[in-house]
Formats: sequence, structure tokens, C-alpha cells
Amino acid sequence: MSKAITSDKPFPVPVSRERQEAWIEAVLATEGVNLPRGALENIAPFIVDPEDTLSEPDDQGLRTLKSGAVRRIRTDAGDMVVAVVRMHGVGGVQWGHNERISSIWRSVADPTVGRGTERTLASVRPWMGVDDDGREICLAALESTVADRRALIMNAEDAADALKRRDRVRPYDLEEDLVLNGQQDPGMYVPQQVRLEQNPEKDENGNPLYPDAYWGWMAVRGNNRTQKRQSIFRLTSGEVLAGVPAEKLERDGNEVICDPRDWLPEFSAVLNREYAETADDELDPTSGSRARRAAAIAVVDAHLVIGTPTPQRLYRIVQMNNRRDHVHPPLEFDALDRSRALGRSVLGMYVAQGAMDEKTAEVLSGIAPIRELPQATPDMTVSELRDLRSMLLLQELFPVDPRKRLLLRRALSENPPSQLKASEINQRARTWSALASESYPMPWNPRVGQVFSTRAREGIVLSGRRLPELLAAADTDDAAFDELVSYRAAHWLASFGIIEADRGSLDGQEAIADTGERVRRSRRTVMNCLQALRHEKSREAAAGLLKSLAAAMDDGDRRPWRVSSSGKELLGREMTPLWFDSEFPKDTGTRPRKAAAPSVPLPTAATPPTLTTATLLPTTTSVPAPAPAPPLGSVATAPVQAAPAVVAPALTPEALVDLIETRVQELHAASGRLGDLLGELAERSRAASVAHPIPRQRADTAVRLLNQTLSRLRKLPELMEDLTEPE
Repeated sequence: MSKAITSDKPFPVPVSRERQEAWIEAVLATEGVNLPRGALENIAPFIVDPEDTLSEPDDQGLRTLKSGAVRRIRTDAGDMVVAVVRMHGVGGVQWGHNERISSIWRSVADPTVGRGTERTLASVRPWMGVDDDGREICLAALESTVADRRALIMNAEDAADALKRRDRVRPYDLEEDLVLNGQQDPGMYVPQQVRLEQNPEKDENGNPLYPDAYWGWMAVRGNNRTQKRQSIFRLTSGEVLAGVPAEKLERDGNEVICDPRDWLPEFSAVLNREYAETADDELDPTSGSRARRAAAIAVVDAHLVIGTPTPQRLYRIVQMNNRRDHVHPPLEFDALDRSRALGRSVLGMYVAQGAMDEKTAEVLSGIAPIRELPQATPDMTVSELRDLRSMLLLQELFPVDPRKRLLLRRALSENPPSQLKASEINQRARTWSALASESYPMPWNPRVGQVFSTRAREGIVLSGRRLPELLAAADTDDAAFDELVSYRAAHWLASFGIIEADRGSLDGQEAIADTGERVRRSRRTVMNCLQALRHEKSREAAAGLLKSLAAAMDDGDRRPWRVSSSGKELLGREMTPLWFDSEFPKDTGTRPRKAAAPSVPLPTAATPPTLTTATLLPTTTSVPAPAPAPPLGSVATAPVQAAPAVVAPALTPEALVDLIETRVQELHAASGRLGDLLGELAERSRAASVAHPIPRQRADTAVRLLNQTLSRLRKLPELMEDLTEPE
């Protein structure tokens, strides 16, 4: 048992300041350690028996951390040095930059942040200092800036509240488990200094009441455990970071004690006194005394990040170390936070391998403003800045560069590119969508981004045209229009709540009509919405809709205005989900023209085979309609002559059932024949040494029609079930 801990006094009292200083000097003398002294001065009071971590003095009397107390960890973003210590259980600070709760904050990657918005988390930067020669140096710590002390405490409280909500999905009570069993796994903590922009308040003598900067050790791994431990101790991370009120130390007055060298000895003394005064009976994990409940976590193991050869990348390194399980997510990660974490893993790997510069990675990760990108220009509007970041993200997550594709595969644990599955394409799409939403006021369901086929495995190449140019040309330029619909429309519509990811049922998918009544919306996928925009009869309206959405972003993210069929904005009339469903209805698309399937010519090396839409799509077999019956009560006086343009009467229900069965059989047979034709084309092309027999434009047309057909087919089983007698 520690010399500072006895059976009747389980809560450790900090060692003397001389012993703390000796430990600090030994840590700084250890190879690979390069953090600021102030960070060690902050954590030293929490270290239990610091001498146990130190080596014997060398010939010059110098002591360092002994080998068993140091670990050197390698991540895909870089290396770091970690000290293994035993720490007072109340130590550590919950980190607002924890990726489980990243979505509760407004990101600085949103160009509108800074206009009085709330819940904005300050950017984290490498800690910069000045050496003895007056030169600026970067050390293994982080720093950030907040407006004032109140904002500092509120950030910690917001993080605590968000973590509590995430923890509700855990299959057991973490706090109760800590009370009964203690903490089994160490947390990891990184030093961060938070500086105040505003000068602190002063007392009547002109002395500041509080410091203007605070050191804290932020929980990179073990945020939930840190929060629960401090809850058991009845302190908060905000108090550990910014000062403990005198009343919690059983002092009189309203003073706040900021230095842990001052408040921690008194706090441990209070706990030890409570422990001694409490009966040593069976522990009640929910209603027992504070000291008895906290005894099992009086001391915990901890890993402290104390060095890295690349301090400018420390934030990315510590985050990468905590992402090992993000591909197979733990329960407390929701879909949005998990997808963002995955994307940051990819960007971190790119930086570590020299495939991306640090500044671009910071912006794409959401920790730096978009205007810091080299491609950003002063004239760019909000919509264009968002578009710039979103399109960069898209190309980084669907790269054509073979090296980046290899790194991406490693970061996301994917199959080889040739074997990439639809689920893996969708994972990338969700990652892109989740990170892109950081540039908007509110995140959307990242499944909105699942709009790509497996062809995206080859990478996505954009035209490189700026957004204003694409919008200006959308009415007449097919390529510009398709690029906008394919890569922008879904996110823009989702950001204003016009569309959402299909939830698999109609439950809750209701809206308020213009007349005020509740109307059930049609269930439709995001792809269905995009196909509706592409419908040739909706082209002008769709182009106008895209322009209206961009204009709404540039005008403070107000509600977008509806557009007429000609694409003109209807000022003052807000766009709604019901309006979108009405103007761009679910049942749109181009019906394939009836034509007999021509035979596929044998390809040759000199003349590659051509592929027409009619070759790929099944033909429709005509079923002769029955001859029209004479009117009731009439007498036929002459044989009925066939007329060249007779309109067939409506079929009876029985005849329609027969016709439906026939069409289903034909469709089944035609789909099999289509596969046979493609196989035959592949064989003949290989025999003729033709690698790619289908021209790109014709393939795109055929695939588009196939996708429209599939969209229709997905609805048919449900429609048939509605008309089928129950079992």
C-alpha cells in the first residue's frame, strides 16, 4: 500500500512540493519528453508515489522515468511518449473534442460560425512557447482560446451532459460498476492550456480574481470514466480545470481555489474524514456515503502523453490512437460521430504519410475555418465555401490516386478496390456526408450521402468548375446540371429539412400541409429524389431549386423560396417537404421505348462493338386487348370491322391479374436474357481483344435507365402485397 494511503485514509494527499519538483525534473530529463513545465506542474499533485516511477540516479545524480513507466506508442498519424502513473481518482478533465460528442458543437468549418452562434468549440492548436534564446518552439501540448472563464466552464458542462446522454445506451451502469469494482482500464490524458481572451475580473485591490490561462489534462481515452469518477466525488471537470469552490472544501466564503496544489490536499482530507466517520457496513453503490462509494476509485491507473517527435501533429496523433475500434463501433458512438471519426482517421493517415498537408487536413477534419484553405478566395460566399470543402472531402474519400486508395483501404479496413462491396462504398459515402455536415448549422443523417454505385470504387473526378459557374450553366449545360444533382443536391436539401434518409417505414413521416392539416408523406429514398430532379420535364424547375437553395445559404441560412416550373423563385413562399414531393413527385422517370432487341454484332479489334439502350433494356411484349363488346341491348347487324385506332376499353380485374402475371414472367425472363447478353458481349470482346466495348456515354444512359427501373421495381412488391388477400 502506498505510503500516502492507509486503510482508514484511502484518499491520497499530494506529496510535498519538493518531491513534486523532483518528479517534474526527472520527467523532463527523460528521452523523448518535450512538454511544457506548466503542464507537469498541474498534474504533479495528482500523482501518487511519484518516486516509484523514477530510475536510480546516474553518475551525475540525474534521475529519469524508469523504463517500466514509459511507453512509446506508434499510430498512423505519428508517435508519442506516454508516462504510466497512478493518479488520484478525481484527476483528469472531460474533453469537448472527444469524438463521441463532436456533433453537439458548431464547427469552425461552418462559414457562419462567429455570428453570435452558441455551442461553438474553439479550435485546438499545437502549444507554442519561447525557448531561452527567444525562439518560438512547438512542444507536446495543445492550446485553445475561449472568451472568458464562464465559457471555459460551460464547455466542460456541455461535454459532461452530452456524455451522459451517450452513456444511456450502455448495457450496464458504469457509475455503479466503478463503485463496486473500481476502474479496470487506464484512461489516457493529453495536456492542454486554455487561455482567456478577456482579462479576468479584479478584486478591490486591483488583483485578478482568477488566472488568465488554465492547464488541464484532457481525457483522450476514458472520457466517460472520468465523468463518472468525478460524479462519484461530487466534483465536475469544470471545477477540476478552473477551480474548486471553497464550500466543497468545507471552507467559509465564496472563494474559488484554482491551483490543485492548494485544493487537492484539503479535498482529500475532507474525503478521508468522511470515510472514517462512515460505518464500514455493506456498501450501497447507489445511496451510500460519498467517501465509501469513491473508495474503489481513490487511485486509478493513467497514461499521460508527455512527448512526441512531431508536436505540431499531437492532436491528430492522440485522436488516432483512440480510433482503433471505430470501424466496429462501440455502443456509445452514434452514426454521425462514428462516421466523422472514420473520416478523420483517413485524413490523419494521409498527413502522416505525406499525402496531404496539415492545414488542408485541419479544415477537412473540421478544426479550422474553410477560409484557411489555399483554394479559398475572399470573394467566396457561404455556399461556395461549403461547396469547396465538401468537394475536397468527396475526392479524398473517393480518390483516384492509387497511393491514397491504399491508405484509405488501411484506415477503413476495406477489401481490395476490385472487390469493394456496396456496404464499403456506403461507409465512405456516410463518412463524406457526416464530415460535410460540419459546415452547416445542423447535421443530418449521414445516410443521406449514400447515392453512389460501386463504380465509385474507381474514384470520383469532378470538373473543377466553381459553384457559381455550375449554377449559372445548370439550365442548359447537362454536365454542370448532373454534377450539381449528383454531388450537391442531397446535402443541400437535407440541410433545410426538405428531404431525409429513408427510415424504412412511414412512421413519423408526416408533415403539415399549407392548409394546416397533417399529411402523410410518401416514402422515398434519397436516390428517388435525385432521379426526380433529373427528370427531363423538371429540368428548369430543378435548376431553379438548386439556385434557390444556394441563395438561402448565402442569405443567412434562411428558409429557401419555392420555384415555379420555369425555375423562377417565388419570393416569400417557403420551400417545404410536401411542396418538394408535389413538384418533384416520386413516380417520375423516362419509360423505355418499345423496341425489339437487335442482335449484338461480333466485335472486332478494328471496330469496337456498340451498345444501344435497346440492347440492354428488356422489350415489352404486346398483349392483344379483347375485342370491344357491343353496347348492352344492341343488335349486331354486320360483322365488326377492325379500326386502325381503336382505344381499348378498361380490362376487368381478372384480366388485369392475368396481364400482371404475364408481365412479371416476361420481366424475369428479360432480366436473365440481359445478363446473358452482357456475358456474351464480354466473351466476344475478349476474343476480339477489345477491352472496353461499351462507350461511356451509352453505358451511362443504359445504367441510368436500369437504376430508374430498379427504383420502380422496389415499389412493386409492396403494392402487390396491398392488393393480395390475407393468408
